[in-house]
Amino acid sequence: MTPSLVQSVDWLTIAPPTLTAVVALAVLVADLFVPPERKHYLGRAATAGLAAALALLIPLRAGDRATFCLTAQAQAQAHTQSAACSYTADRFTLVVQLLVLGGALLTALLSLDETRAKLPAGEFWFLLLASAAGAALLPASRDLATLVVALEVASLPAFALVGLKRGDRMSGEAALKFFLSSVTATAVTLLGVSFVYAATGTLHLTELAARLDDVPGQLQTLAEAGVALTLVGFAFKTAAVPFHFWVPDTYVGAPLPVAAYLSVVGKAVGFTGLILVTVVAFPSHADIWGPALAVLAALTMTAGNVAALRQVSTRAWSAVRLLAWSSVAQAGYLLVPIAAAAYSSDDQIGATVAYALMYAVVNLGAFAVVALVARSHPGNRLTDYRGLYATSPAAALALAFFLLNLAGLPPGIIGLFAKVTVFSAAVDAGLGWLAVIMGLNVVIGLYYYLRWTALLFRPAPETAPAPETAPAPEAEAPVPVLRRAPASLPVTAAIVLTAAAGAVLSGYPQLALRFAAAGLF
Repeated sequence: MTPSLVQSVDWLTIAPPTLTAVVALAVLVADLFVPPERKHYLGRAATAGLAAALALLIPLRAGDRATFCLTAQAQAQAHTQSAACSYTADRFTLVVQLLVLGGALLTALLSLDETRAKLPAGEFWFLLLASAAGAALLPASRDLATLVVALEVASLPAFALVGLKRGDRMSGEAALKFFLSSVTATAVTLLGVSFVYAATGTLHLTELAARLDDVPGQLQTLAEAGVALTLVGFAFKTAAVPFHFWVPDTYVGAPLPVAAYLSVVGKAVGFTGLILVTVVAFPSHADIWGPALAVLAALTMTAGNVAALRQVSTRAWSAVRLLAWSSVAQAGYLLVPIAAAAYSSDDQIGATVAYALMYAVVNLGAFAVVALVARSHPGNRLTDYRGLYATSPAAALALAFFLLNLAGLPPGIIGLFAKVTVFSAAVDAGLGWLAVIMGLNVVIGLYYYLRWTALLFRPAPETAPAPETAPAPEAEAPVPVLRRAPASLPVTAAIVLTAAAGAVLSGYPQLALRFAAAGLF
């Protein structure tokens, strides 16, 4: 009897991204029939869908499932003994899916008020859920075709989300800059993938790792070029220097919840893809990507911290710009363990995942407080936060906690431990020079994080109140008196959730750091 060529599908394994995509389509269709006064129900449905997708990770917690695998006959034709699967729900997949779906859920909470007043609800929720579905699919992808498709499903809706503030010139410019940079990254990535496929004849990551060791001499240059181009494409996605130029303007032009989403989920997507292609697919070319990523890490953390240091506190949207440049610097820290994996072992990747978990929680929390302050001060200058403790003590204490975590100072214990873990990864891999550069950059970061934290507890000056509308992009203004921001239950819930998660991780850092100790693959 001829073996079947039809692949079986394990629906439970693919349930988290599948449910997210189904809810996205349901919201899009429902938007056609829901009257305007009931559009807020779409946001509730989207939030519930993301929560349900997170719950579906629980039955997969063993991390031992896979689907869309090659059949026995296909394996024989491919001359392989082990099953090559396109979708794998291992520990790495589940941790990253927890990060991206949790980040999307917190973004949804931040967006509930925005979609009632400023943004088109149906389009926003569909785009957010579609992007989250692609982000959840990407860590499970184990062949280059699925990886690229997931990357674009996560990225394409994000372009529209950035430009969703209709009639806003800055939003349109930000979306265009983001679109052009991402399209360039995709083109470079696809060219690299095509070169790798031409040299090896396979797209499965595990098969690539085996076949790249035995590429014929006449195809060796083609394979190396493919590896290099694929890495350049993912460097765009991670906002590594010199491919970071789109970040500050995109964050400023985008709605604040979208900027928060890009800073966490968008970054997680890029780093997940980078980990998969380097550690899983291209380990035999570690001599190419290891030194390249080490240099990129040093450049990225330095450029991000220096630019954040130079932010003028009275400039419009300086708070968002500082978080944008801070995210570039954090990307440099996240690159360090990946580069270290080229010199030691795959266990170093756990340090990147542990750091990403810490960064996701505290950065989303910081953006939540920024969104709260923006309700009364749409200019979002750093000086707008002067005296925040006097008017909103809980928000000020939460923001101080998030900033201290990003700086790596107590009581943000998880931030300190995450930085120590990344530093140890560099030292253990023999990258002493990179560890020194990281140490210097951490000191630079301390200055601007502590400067912002100090503003929260300084007395507010007695000057004219802040304008009710956002100023021109480059406008300078006197320091305003900080007024209490209007209450917002969803934004408050996001702040409470992130603060609670940060406190738990600080009290029990092993919850995140155990991934660094044990590795993920």
